[in-house]
Amino acid sequence: MKKVLLIEDSASDAAHFQDCLEQQGFSVSRASSGEEAEMKLKGQKPNLILLDIILPGESGFELCRKLKQQPDTQKIPIVLCSTKNTEVDIQWGKMGGADAYLTKPVDDKTLLETLSDLIP
Repeated sequence: MKKVLLIEDSASDAAHFQDCLEQQGFSVSRASSGEEAEMKLKGQKPNLILLDIILPGESGFELCRKLKQQPDTQKIPIVLCSTKNTEVDIQWGKMGGADAYLTKPVDDKTLLETLSDLIP
């Protein structure tokens, strides 16, 4: 079963993403902050990380950059997903190592197509 670590501080967005992914057979683990996500990553290695940008404490941009620099997490695909939708935001995501950038609200079909492109 393919595992996704969902890092999202909005309970409603997290529930929507989790429902969508679980209906397609993904196993979903959730974290609501970068700090919580880093703790979870010590015990598990997901096939993909779905990461919000606006989080309490460390931003999704900062967390993405940090994870892409660490040998044990750098190969995990990261999809940034945010309401921030300017070209600058998208460029920041790419510069930080994100494998894809989705703008909220994301339709389920786009989300699933993006994940299937990144998870073999």
